[in-house]
Amino acid sequence: MFRPYSADHGVRPLSTQGQLPGATRRVALALDALRHGWPITIDDAFTLLPAETGFGDGVKSAQMLISSARAVTLKLANQREAAVPEAPVLIRGAEPFDLPHARAVADPALDLLYPMKGPFAADHLDHGDAATAAMELARLAGVLPAFLFNPTPVGEAQALQAADLTEWRQTSHLAIAARAHLPITATDEAEIIAFRSPDDLREHVALVIGKQDGNRAPLVRLHSECLTGDILGSLKCDCGPQLDAALRAMADEASAGGWGVLLYLRQEGRGIGLINKLRAYQLQDQGFDTVDANNRLGLPTEARDFPVAARMLELLGVHAIRLMTNNPAKVSALETEGVIVSERVPHQLPPNPHNVRYLATKRDRTGHLL
Repeated sequence: MFRPYSADHGVRPLSTQGQLPGATRRVALALDALRHGWPITIDDAFTLLPAETGFGDGVKSAQMLISSARAVTLKLANQREAAVPEAPVLIRGAEPFDLPHARAVADPALDLLYPMKGPFAADHLDHGDAATAAMELARLAGVLPAFLFNPTPVGEAQALQAADLTEWRQTSHLAIAARAHLPITATDEAEIIAFRSPDDLREHVALVIGKQDGNRAPLVRLHSECLTGDILGSLKCDCGPQLDAALRAMADEASAGGWGVLLYLRQEGRGIGLINKLRAYQLQDQGFDTVDANNRLGLPTEARDFPVAARMLELLGVHAIRLMTNNPAKVSALETEGVIVSERVPHQLPPNPHNVRYLATKRDRTGHLL
């Protein structure tokens, strides 16, 4: 079962993969720019400076690019609630925006500290595809989806095209980077396999439990990273207990002659990132459920990357699975990517007083079978 580092077993050093295509390179550089607070320009249509991380003396802008959900929260006179909360909206205030003002406008978690904002109005937005790409780039970078629009003064901006994201989303760049024997509490018959893509900082892992059998569909769990639940024992969600129970179930499966695969996906907070997840927690403390909290941040309810899970299974030589999940959307997402889900295995655990509302929201608003 335990194989050495070898190209014969699917391990491909990234140095052999050649140069990144121009599109994915530009997206990778743009994400780095946003994390550092540097400006970007999309489709040569406009220049954007991230409101959260941006810096510079005297930087101002007459307009900001924010989400439709945030625009509704700010009670724009000419803005109605949109079907897509993260859709871009261009706003203008009575005075130009500087960076401190922009941050107060961008972050709903600061509303109680800075209650007096506006009045604002929504301006006509040209180049909608470029603006939509900007909102997605902010989510991928883990920063608030809010920008100073064509600010001055501004330094050299990282340029990219909205269409570059299509190439960046391709999972073909993902490869196995390393693998090793990893005894765990549930079983000492486990192998950890790390995956890496040269254009993505996230490093996903798989844990194969038992002896891999190509003639038998493994028990599979897609588990998205949850620092608060998996590591710190948070009671606000059910992630930690689900992870432990999945590993025990796979160990039992291996004892009975089967095997299991845990895919640990580095997409914290359903794909919105750790810091934005904590901002959502702060909004939940103010009374919003998890869906409304995400949307008030201008972020989608569900932003996880399920195609990358399908690519990981492909690299492992797994094509049919028994999937441990309460979420039919996971089944559909994997089947869309060509994975055969021969059985959905329920994976429900008892609630605790702190996560009762969270689980009810999953049942009532995101379609989980609980």
